[in-house]
Order: sequence, then C-alpha cells, then structure tokens
Amino acid sequence: MPGILSTFLPTPLHPAVVHLPMALAVLLPVFAVGGLIAVQRGAPALRAWGIVLSLFAAVSLSAWVSMETGEDEEEKVERVVPETALETHEEAAEQFLWLSLGVLTVAAAGVLNGRAGSAARLIATVGSLATLAMGYRVGHSGGALVYTHGAARAYAPQPSSGSVLPARASDEHDQ
Repeated sequence: MPGILSTFLPTPLHPAVVHLPMALAVLLPVFAVGGLIAVQRGAPALRAWGIVLSLFAAVSLSAWVSMETGEDEEEKVERVVPETALETHEEAAEQFLWLSLGVLTVAAAGVLNGRAGSAARLIATVGSLATLAMGYRVGHSGGALVYTHGAARAYAPQPSSGSVLPARASDEHDQ
C-alpha cells in the first residue's frame, strides 16, 4: 500500500516531522517543572509525573521517527550538501535521541514515591534542559543544511535544458 500512503504523506517526509521533537523539547522543561511542583505540593506522583513521563516518551519517539525519515532522505540530499555538514546534523540527531532515551529512563523512576522518585524527578527535570539544548543543536545544524548549504535543492524541479528561469519580481523593478 505504499501508493496510498504516499498520497497522504508529504515528500520529503523528514522536513514535515522534524518540528515535532523540537517543539516537544521546548515544552518539556516547562512540564517537568510543573510536574515537579505538583508532586511537591501533594499531587500523586503517578498522576502528576505520569503526564510529564508521557511527554518525555513523545520526545524520544518523535526523535526516532525524525532520524528514520532523515536516513531515508540522506542519499538524495548528500548529492547537494557537504558531507561534513550532513554528518554534523546526523551526529547531533543521534545524540539527541540517545539523550532523550536516557532522560526518559530516569524520568520513568519519577512515578515512584519517596526519595528515589524525588531524585529521579529532579534529575529528569535537569535532563529536560539538556534535551532542549541538544534539540537546539540538531535544529540549528538542520537549518544550516537547508539555508546555508541548500539541501532543499535536492527536491527542486530541474529546469529543462534551454529553458530560461523567470526573473524575480524585484529584478523587474530594478531595471
């Protein structure tokens, strides 16, 4: 059924999905601090921190999906961007995924009551800030691929030989 799916999914898929883990990484510290405060004020750890834990899991899952779709697009994009820029982005994405999974593991213990749960919630909250910083690094290197190195050219239609590209609107006014 690839034909049916391709009707509904954008091509390339990677640029369409990468924004989710970045947005979640921005929200993560806010929710983590909120969950931390809620439990300190007496909310049941499973309920209050469970919401935060779900967000940690969503970051990791969406980071994995983003990496998978990026790997699918890699061959096409590597034809138009420097290999070092692509590797920088890929390494940052891998580090982001591994960090998010590590923090998710610690955050899972945050549903426990007592000192172990309190320590896990505090460590995971600090880890959410590290996840945000790493998310920024991934996003910045991805933006550099597109805006500095022209990765989008890999998907641009190629003009037929002998065709003339239309002038930009600003070019017409300059003449």
